[in-house]
Formats: sequence, C-alpha cells, structure tokens
Amino acid sequence: MSAVPVVILHGLLMRSPALWPLAARLRQRGFATLVFDYGTMLGSPARAMERLAMLLYAHSPGPVHVVAHSLGGLVALETMNQYQRLPPGRVVCLGSPLAGSSSARNLAHRGLGWMSGRSGPFLRGGLQHLPAREIGVIAGAKSMGLGRMFGRFDGLNDGTVAVWETRLPGVSEHIVLPVSHTGLIFDEKVARMAADFLEVGYFRA
Repeated sequence: MSAVPVVILHGLLMRSPALWPLAARLRQRGFATLVFDYGTMLGSPARAMERLAMLLYAHSPGPVHVVAHSLGGLVALETMNQYQRLPPGRVVCLGSPLAGSSSARNLAHRGLGWMSGRSGPFLRGGLQHLPAREIGVIAGAKSMGLGRMFGRFDGLNDGTVAVWETRLPGVSEHIVLPVSHTGLIFDEKVARMAADFLEVGYFRA
C-alpha cells in the first residue's frame, strides 16, 4: 500500500527549507511529503492557490492531506473553498490566523503594510468560512517573536498570532500548546499531533 501524500505549506517570509524538519518527521510516520513553495511577498495568494489546486488535482482521487503553517493555512483552506472536486483529505493548520491577523492590521495602520507584501490583505481579513473538510488547528501560546513589536494581543498568543484568531466555526479539533509561532514548525510534539490528526481525525493526548 502506497504512502498517503501530505502537502506542507510555509507561512509569510519563509521558503520551503524551513519545512524540511517537519517533513522529515511526517515521513517517519509513513506519509509521502510534498513541500509546496510559493512567494509570500511578491507572489499573489491567487496564483499560489491556483498552483496548489493543480498539485492537489494531480493526486486525484486522493486522499491527499495538507499541513500548513500560518499564512499557508489560509492559502490551503481558501483553495479548497474556491476550487471544486479537489481530492479528499484532512488539513492541519499550525498557528494560522483563520479569523484574520491583528498584527497584519496593526502593520497597515502604522503605514507598514508593505511588510506583508501582496499577502497583506489576505492576512488582515482572514477567511469568510471554512471548506467542508476535517480541519485540525494547533495554536501556540508561547509569546515570542517579532509580532509582539507590531501588535497588542488579547489573551494567549504565540508572539505573532492570538489563539482566538486561529478559531473559526467548522474547525473539527483545536488544541493550544506552549510553543511560539515559528516554533510550531520545528516542535516534535506538534509534528506528532499533526500526524495523529491526519491518521485518525483527532489529536491524541
């Protein structure tokens, strides 16, 4: 039996090498990993979504799962909103501001919206709704990172995204771990729990 593919997406100001440790951990769990690289500053989210959809279609009839960090979660889920008949699969979002990013809004308010590039409007607004998928969210609660310089967070946060920003109606599972925003892609427990959700549809304790 062939390994189930997992497409992994990075967040803002990152490129694919940052995801190699996460990809290696998911491969150890028996998944076939595909790291999806896209431009977050000069590239448009619409173009990234088109390319991602083509990649997912190439794995029809599926299943093909997705694990996405930060902005990558918005790109993945909005792709599933906009494109029809994509192959089935579960999605794990790591620190994705599904309800929109207050840090991005504060940057724009200060005249620094250019720091989010062409992804800025997408980050500021978040998603209107979620696709009909099994979606697990792992949020961080270790407040470390540059995001603290640009925003004031209400409640728990990972230094870039507030926990409440990672919630939207329709999320299947949601868990908060003591990890920073960037740490979500390097933490061993995060990778283990992501693999659990892909396998069974819930986070094992």
